[in-house]
Amino acid sequence: MTSGTAPHSHGERLLDISGVELCVETFGDPADPAIVLVAGACASMLWWDAELCERIAAGGRFVVRYDHRDTGRSTCCPPGRPTYTYGDLAQDVTGILDALGVGRAHLVCQSMFGGIGLLLGVDRPDRVASLTFVSTSTGAADLPPPAADLAMPAAPDASDPAAVVAYVVAGARACAGGSPYFDEAAIRALAERDVARARNYASTLVNHYAIGFDAPSRGGFGDITAPTLVVHGDRDPLLPPAHGEALRDAVPGADLLVLEGAGHDVPRAVWDAFVPALVRHTAGHGSQLQ
Repeated sequence: MTSGTAPHSHGERLLDISGVELCVETFGDPADPAIVLVAGACASMLWWDAELCERIAAGGRFVVRYDHRDTGRSTCCPPGRPTYTYGDLAQDVTGILDALGVGRAHLVCQSMFGGIGLLLGVDRPDRVASLTFVSTSTGAADLPPPAADLAMPAAPDASDPAAVVAYVVAGARACAGGSPYFDEAAIRALAERDVARARNYASTLVNHYAIGFDAPSRGGFGDITAPTLVVHGDRDPLLPPAHGEALRDAVPGADLLVLEGAGHDVPRAVWDAFVPALVRHTAGHGSQLQ
């Protein structure tokens, strides 16, 4: 750390970002380079584990995690009726940076919301110090489909918290791809906290899938200029490893970190590989306060 500040949480707070309430939590020293952790679809900030955030912060980074709209404590729309676009979710990131006084940040974007990294990397390179794509894809039509044995659970009764928790656990188990690192007890505890904390988990379950994808205004993955790291589990059943390889090949100069034994997630057992790689990747690229 640059100033000896402990890498612990500064607590959650609600920020007003252009009339939208977003719940944000930071870790570490604000004078250190900022890393914003962007969770995947339907995922609140809790899916970036607090201990993982602390470990990254201990490497000399100011870590930011937040609840997307329709997750956690952030602004919530009625189920099936989101009033925002994919592009609005990308603008939420720059709004958070503005509120925190951060000029440029390192973005770590997971799964479906790798697209947020694409939008900002191409359209707002002035705000992006580096990009890390975790368990995501270029979306090319010739890439392999999900594993044939991927069995996602049926949608639950959203009014039954126990059924929702069971659904989330089953989905996480399926997306782990048979990983020996899947910790069902830990995932269940996380799901219970996530469901209890949300403004309306019925909206969490569906609203991100009800918005269309906004393409960058002037290009695609090949137009990203920020240093880029692609991280992909070798057991990912939802987006098989070829998706990560294709993304590495699509972004000029990108590197690929394969998480051995991981599925469509970043389980605790691979943090010893993931955290040092992320700290190295985010070294030497400007991420200064405004």
